[in-house]
Amino acid sequence: MKKIFFISGAILGGLAVAAGAYGAHAGAEFLTDEGVITYGKAVRYQMHHALALLIIGLAMAQWPAQQKILSLAGWSILAGITLFSGSLYIIALAHIPMGYITPLGGTAFVIGWFLLAYGAWKEKM
Repeated sequence: MKKIFFISGAILGGLAVAAGAYGAHAGAEFLTDEGVITYGKAVRYQMHHALALLIIGLAMAQWPAQQKILSLAGWSILAGITLFSGSLYIIALAHIPMGYITPLGGTAFVIGWFLLAYGAWKEKM
C-alpha cells in the first residue's frame, strides 16, 4: 500500500502542475472569471493532497504497525481528491453543477488528515 500511495501522490502532483499550466494558458479561453477561481482551487487542493499521499506513503514505511489506519487515511485522501478536485474541475470546465459532490470530497479530506494524525498518535516513537 505504501508504494501505491507514494506513486499516486507523485502522479497526482505532476497532474496538478499540468492542470495548473492548462488553466493558466489554454484553459483560460474556456473559463469564466468565476471558473478561473474554481479551477485554481481544484488545482491547489489536488497538489496539497498529493503531498499528503507522499507523506502517508512515507509514514507507512516508517510506522509499519499503523498500516491499517494509514491505509484508510490514504484512501480517504484519494477519495477527497477525486470528489473535491474532480467536481471543481467539472464545475469550472463543463459548467455542470456538482456542488453536492464537493462537500463529500472535503469531508474525505478531513477524515484522511485525522486518520493520519491518529496513526501518528498511536505510534510509539
